[in-house]
Amino acid sequence: MKNPGKSSGAWRALQQALQARLGSAVRFDEAHRAAYASDASNYRQVPIGVVVPSSIEDFVAALAICREHGAPVLMRGGGTSMNGQTVNTAVVFDFSVYCNRVLAIDPAAGNAVVEPGVVCDRLRDAAQAYGLTFAPDPSTHSRCTLGGMIANNSCGAHSVMAGKTLENVEALEVLTYDGERFWVGPTTEQELADIIAAGGRRGQIYAALKNLADRYADLIRAKFPGIKRRVSGYNLDQLLPENGFNVARALVGTEGTCALTLQARVRLVNNPARRVVLVLGFPDIYVAADAVPEYQRLRPIAIEGLDRAIIRGLQARGLVQEEIDLLPAGDAWVMLEFGADTIEQAVAQAEAASRYFEQRPQGPHPSRWMAVEPAMQARIWSIRENGASATQLSIDPHEPDMQVGWEDAAVDPRRLGDYLRAFQALVDRYGYRTSLFGHFGDGCVHARLTFNLRSAQGVLDFRRFIREAAQLVVDHGGSLSGEHGDGQAKAEFLPIMFGAELVGAMREFKHIWDPQNRLNPRKVVDAYSVDENLRAGPTYKVVDIGTRLNFRSAEGNGFQRAVERCIGIGRCRNTQGNTMCPSYRATREERFSTRGRARLLWEMLQGDVVADGWNSKSVKESLDTCLSCKACRSDCPTHTDMASYKAEFLSHYYENHRRPRQALAMGRIGDWAPWAARLPRLANVFTQTPGLAHLCRLAGGIAQDRRLPRFAHKSFRRMWTPDRQPGSSRGRVMLWVDTFCEHFHPEIAQAAAEVLGHAGFEVLLPSTPLCCGRPLYDFGYLDAARQKLRQLLETLDAQLAGDGAPTALIGLEPGCMSVFKDELLKFFPDDARARSLSESAWMLGDFLHAQGYVPPALAVDVLVHAHCHQKSLFGSKGEMALLQAMGARATLLDSGCCGMAGSFGMSTRHAAMSRAVGELELMPALRRAPEDTVVLTNGFSCREQIRDGTGREAVHLAQLLKRAHDESA
Repeated sequence: MKNPGKSSGAWRALQQALQARLGSAVRFDEAHRAAYASDASNYRQVPIGVVVPSSIEDFVAALAICREHGAPVLMRGGGTSMNGQTVNTAVVFDFSVYCNRVLAIDPAAGNAVVEPGVVCDRLRDAAQAYGLTFAPDPSTHSRCTLGGMIANNSCGAHSVMAGKTLENVEALEVLTYDGERFWVGPTTEQELADIIAAGGRRGQIYAALKNLADRYADLIRAKFPGIKRRVSGYNLDQLLPENGFNVARALVGTEGTCALTLQARVRLVNNPARRVVLVLGFPDIYVAADAVPEYQRLRPIAIEGLDRAIIRGLQARGLVQEEIDLLPAGDAWVMLEFGADTIEQAVAQAEAASRYFEQRPQGPHPSRWMAVEPAMQARIWSIRENGASATQLSIDPHEPDMQVGWEDAAVDPRRLGDYLRAFQALVDRYGYRTSLFGHFGDGCVHARLTFNLRSAQGVLDFRRFIREAAQLVVDHGGSLSGEHGDGQAKAEFLPIMFGAELVGAMREFKHIWDPQNRLNPRKVVDAYSVDENLRAGPTYKVVDIGTRLNFRSAEGNGFQRAVERCIGIGRCRNTQGNTMCPSYRATREERFSTRGRARLLWEMLQGDVVADGWNSKSVKESLDTCLSCKACRSDCPTHTDMASYKAEFLSHYYENHRRPRQALAMGRIGDWAPWAARLPRLANVFTQTPGLAHLCRLAGGIAQDRRLPRFAHKSFRRMWTPDRQPGSSRGRVMLWVDTFCEHFHPEIAQAAAEVLGHAGFEVLLPSTPLCCGRPLYDFGYLDAARQKLRQLLETLDAQLAGDGAPTALIGLEPGCMSVFKDELLKFFPDDARARSLSESAWMLGDFLHAQGYVPPALAVDVLVHAHCHQKSLFGSKGEMALLQAMGARATLLDSGCCGMAGSFGMSTRHAAMSRAVGELELMPALRRAPEDTVVLTNGFSCREQIRDGTGREAVHLAQLLKRAHDESA
């Protein structure tokens, strides 16, 4: 932790003073400093410490303490910046955890008052109740905060409808580093005179701002490009008389370098109730860009462009092919969104646009496809929002990864096609590759390039390229940044855009507000150079580290390469929809998010902030709260696989540390349960008798308020007799009966066997009892897990080979079946037996649906909660199709994780968090459901959590299908 003129002792004094006032909100430990050292940019700066204020007033008090100690300060929201403005050697204040309220909505005035930590989508959800919305919506709208959007002057796809954040800010309550607190906004001449006459720090600021505006007015008018997407630099033009001396809008886009936002009053606009997307396919991105004036005349509410590079990258990785197939023919696409009060009006607008391009007088006639259904539109937008992140890592070991750094320049939209041609020529001259996409309606283009930042020469080329690219943008009447701000990535080159004199005026503007240069110093003005503080620059340590799991992917091999998958976009910080990341949703702790854990692992490998390697207690504590739900493996666009990273880390950590008691009780359940099941009544005496059960829970590290599972009186193998269904058999299948169905709920396996028989299949079991070892991964028992899988392969290989062998392995427990799709291939990536077994593994519902099975009718209401591993690796399409075929009124809940997650929720350490996760979505949804509604979930742990949380008994799909057969008999 380095800062000019300050010793570590001085910062310890600062930490102590902050803790005396704010207590546990102050986090100067290595875990927090590591988690906040990076954002989504190329840059890394380790903070002095992190503070998570519980209120605005606590922040005001904390800032006063920082001022007493001369500490620099950085406000941070979602931490998704791509230009480096949300990292600094400063005290980082995270407002997203507690200072995140929508304070008021005034539908008549069309505005809202918010705290800086409120997430964009939460404001939009609140405004939707009044038919209104906050228009700016960057692709990170599900996790970026309003404070960050104001600091960045964020935009998004719908800026053609209502402008940037700047045009949607009415007033700000700000705090200066020296402690002055006041509201700012547009200022009449009389108000300005009164403020100056009143004196004090506020009067001094306003007088200096007026003097600045008077002196530079003509230069500002001459040099500021007249485009909607000018985001670079400070908004000095807002101080001009024609803009109403709007101090609030002058502060928008200053990236926390001038004043700190405490509250904001923002504009809300009419939210078109119905939307339709028209997708146009062009032969290349350049002719698609040439047509921007034509798109604008059609008055869509969004105009988004996308070239072939991202599509090819997704296809090379085998991703979202179904969504790609929706695109019309072409090599570049433009998405035009139309909005209206009724779907008929929106469709009419889109159809008129389609007819225009069908009969276009000049230029190519693009192919066309219209998306009317909201779900279909969401699939199309997902390509645009997630494609670049999903393809950022290179699949060619000889080519650098795609990098941000020249990410979001904007030019005059009328010149976009010419600019893109010239830009591509520049890219080609440097030997880079790029992908082009962005907000074509405003001339803003996102371009990620294969900069080589790992070598000194590569960094020199990077610098030269940025300088030439900046000049090219200026030559086309543009702005170096059209959305993401300047931060460190663009700031050095602002003189190319504005000239030295205006950059000097911006320096003066900052000095008026922050004369001590303590607010996010050296960003925007007097900035670090573009090649300082590189996160993975020439000094980046490449670590060849031995692992038990095989981390092999299209993007490269090894644990470090796997950790590099996380590029910081923060999708794991979503708090609604999908599943990732349950521990973050319950705690709002950055270090308990997928991104935070990836950052800690990255720092562990570098050995700077986190220096203890596999023995790091900071990494262990962060991973300890990971539910191993595997949601990040599918929900994250980069497919960061934290469950595997956790298992690998724990396998090394426990080489030198004792495992918890729960590791034997729950991690080894597959070993001891068969023995206990030989005397089930005796086992149940210990686990179900109150006093003895208390001792069992104590010995096993299990929370006392958790119910221990009851052993069945007879295990499935002891009660099952093969019964070939009469009539013509459709073949043989092998039923994989997991530990939980074998010893605790054999009725589920029995139901599955009967249903498979009704479907015409002969059911076999493995020749000897086997265990996939699923619980072992939660405690790092990877050597034991590997041995179980080796035994499994050797046993099943002979049984699954030859004539008449089972054609499929049908499983019931999603957690166990996920081993066949995931960990089996990580242990034995080159074993043909493992690949064959993985390909033959099915969940019961998916297999029956694929075989065309139609169950008997059963008209019931069903709420379906999908186990996390099922969502991640299998999905619920087959299951939902079966329910529909039987006539059930089934609803698949968007319920996230139940919170139990195998043995996670049983632990004394995790029981509270487990319940908190369940209460986010699932438990409230089930309590709202009528009593006669069937609750269906295939996960043993999910059913246990539902029983504990609501008292309802959930059923397995096999049981519901059997019920349908029984009632139809």
